[in-house]
Amino acid sequence: MASKDKKKVSVSDAADQVEFVRRFKTHPFLFTGTIIVLVIVIVAFVFVPAIVPSAGASVDLSFGSYNKIPLTYVPGNYFSQIREMIAQYRQSSTNDANYQIASYQIWREAFEETVIHTAILDEMNQAGYKVPPEVVDREVAQLPQFQENGRFSTTKYRALDNTSRMTLWRQVQDSITKEYYQRDIEELRISSPEKAFIRAMASPKRTFSMAVLPLRGYPDTELIAYVTAQEALFRVTHLSRITITSNEREAQQILNTVTDGTSTFEDAAQTYSQDTYAERSGDMGVKMAYELNSEVPDEQARESLVHLAKGALSPLVKVPTGWAFFRAEEDPYAADTGDAALLEKIRTYIMEFERGRVEDYFIAEAEAFRDAVTESSFADALIQKGLLERNFGPLPLNYGEVPIFTGLSSFSVPELSGAGSNEHFWQTAFATPLNTPSLPLVIGNTVVVLYPTEEIGEDETNGEYIETAYASYWMSSFINQNLRDYFLTSKKLDDRFFDIYFRYIQPLD
Repeated sequence: MASKDKKKVSVSDAADQVEFVRRFKTHPFLFTGTIIVLVIVIVAFVFVPAIVPSAGASVDLSFGSYNKIPLTYVPGNYFSQIREMIAQYRQSSTNDANYQIASYQIWREAFEETVIHTAILDEMNQAGYKVPPEVVDREVAQLPQFQENGRFSTTKYRALDNTSRMTLWRQVQDSITKEYYQRDIEELRISSPEKAFIRAMASPKRTFSMAVLPLRGYPDTELIAYVTAQEALFRVTHLSRITITSNEREAQQILNTVTDGTSTFEDAAQTYSQDTYAERSGDMGVKMAYELNSEVPDEQARESLVHLAKGALSPLVKVPTGWAFFRAEEDPYAADTGDAALLEKIRTYIMEFERGRVEDYFIAEAEAFRDAVTESSFADALIQKGLLERNFGPLPLNYGEVPIFTGLSSFSVPELSGAGSNEHFWQTAFATPLNTPSLPLVIGNTVVVLYPTEEIGEDETNGEYIETAYASYWMSSFINQNLRDYFLTSKKLDDRFFDIYFRYIQPLD
């Protein structure tokens, strides 16, 4: 019984719905753009524009021109309507804190849309295209504001004054002109070989297991061995310093007062020193020798500082900001590799300045893992070596993360962040035979070994989707973006937006 209460759908209504869906699927960007233009036309004659403070009416808001056609803001024109639409759309995200930024963005976006609108109409005019009047009449008659009981109402139409009717008629004419222009652009045919080539890019797809060897796991035993071999780099010293930026003579005079006891080192540091240590009476804290590299560029002077005995003063030393002299607060000593904090500083140094050493270590470990895989299996070798495993796929060879194909980033494998544009990664991933460990790869802060486990060919349904997505979405998006860039960088455009906005609009806002 409930079905009797539903409204019956006529054959013509059903056909209209089918046609609507067909047009949207065929040209989503074009169809959406056309709807937006018609919405603007409707809004212009239903709502009263409240666009800009009234003081703006006393100035010429001409933001430039396109092919000598003025890009002027006046209430009721395309510029004002599109700005109002953008402002309403963004209203929920605008607050007092970001009002000025949001206002600028809204006006700029409206200006750019006006440039494109004007440029398209100019292109069509140059081509000699005119919309037949009867076509415009038919579209006007179908506007919602003139409908009554599902039919065009002459009374409602005549309720508009002549100026408003003419303005509306021209706006509909412009929207139809733009629709034809965009349809012609987007109807550019994509050849069958091109579609086949794009479709083929989605296959084959591979699924992978991966062994992960993070560089942060560089063992303490290796750190200690490096410290032992490079003892001079990690000699620990505790220094204080006084820096004078004026000239060497003044610096020497201050050093003399400390040397002869006229002034204490601490008083001189607080009175005369011009560096970040002055407030601490010159105390630099505990440092390792390598940490002085940037503060004392001269190697010989630096070497003498790290061998100063407790209480000894250095001679004047040239530093990047002027002249300085130092006092040793403790006797220097070798780094204590049993001190966890000190060892972590050494780790940081090696990762920054000796990264290749760490990478070489893990590449060797990865090679040993590959040998273990050959002797047993991938799973057993992971357990034997205590390595982390990741799995991802199926994945096509999508270098650069092209959006119409599955991308590497969609699998959320943190160790492969950024690898989507790493040519060496893709070469290794798809050149390595199935069920064979790849050569080690350094990806970011990790060494990885890929293990391709499966390869599948083209899926017919997926292939059709990719072909359709390329033709109707990705290619359409690409064309639209390039069209925008073409008009917005055209030599025909005289862009005076920045000057006019900050001269007239922002003060009013």
